[in-house]
Amino acid sequence: MSKRILICTDLDRTLLPNGKHPESPGARAAFTRLVSRPEVILAYVSGRHRELVEDAIRNYELPLPDWVIGDVGTTIYQVRAGAWLHWTEWEQDVSADWRGLTASDLRPLFSDLQSLRLQEESKQNRYKLSYYLALPADIFALKKEMSGRLNLARLAASLIYSVDEADSTGLLDVLPALATKLHAVEFLMQHQGFDYTNTIFAGDSGNDLPVLASAVPSVLVANANCHVVEQARIQALQQGTMAALYLAQGGFLGMNGNYSAGILEGIAHYHSDTRLWMEKDHKRPHHHFANYT
Repeated sequence: MSKRILICTDLDRTLLPNGKHPESPGARAAFTRLVSRPEVILAYVSGRHRELVEDAIRNYELPLPDWVIGDVGTTIYQVRAGAWLHWTEWEQDVSADWRGLTASDLRPLFSDLQSLRLQEESKQNRYKLSYYLALPADIFALKKEMSGRLNLARLAASLIYSVDEADSTGLLDVLPALATKLHAVEFLMQHQGFDYTNTIFAGDSGNDLPVLASAVPSVLVANANCHVVEQARIQALQQGTMAALYLAQGGFLGMNGNYSAGILEGIAHYHSDTRLWMEKDHKRPHHHFANYT
């Protein structure tokens, strides 16, 4: 059997075709056929909480993953025989950053900042404090002020900013410093026996940047916002990781490189053996998903 590959993909506007760009016909089905192979381990990495991840799987007919990194990296679940098993080791790992405090304990630190509006309680959790921001906002000044307050309180935190393009709304998450998508992916890699030679991450937005610019081989789908593309390039250049960043262009298997088509293009870029699987599979007529047993 070929070496196992860990495919970690963001959901919204990466695997899910819920942006303004068109999806290539058959791309999601081709993705499903690829990840049904025994050589592939699938992890969803999302800002969504568990219920919204389950909604996405159902509404978009996605393959059930082996792992889910949710809530922008603050939760990890193993999905086994349909059961979602909460990985408590991960939360224990990140809890030290906040010295026993939880996200609700941090709210008073920022209660006077008028540009911040708390997100719904369903989008908060023990180690994720989430706000909405009206656009345009001075993100740099706001993050500087918030970071100063966190430092004074001796709390190690990450401030992750992204934009919900559908609603033209800014999203700002306050997380323990270790509780990012990047550290969650690395934690999963280390504990499941993967390394940089057999892990791939796919993303499209601001909260994916720490992974996209890291040494983890990554792909930016072609529908990614141009600002995110620019930031990923700049950060990867600064960190010397440009060889681990691939920008989907379209053209692979006649597809446009958006969403799941871009993920497949990136996987083929890093692992040529998967290109052969996909090209062979692409030539077959598909009345149902291929059975790789």
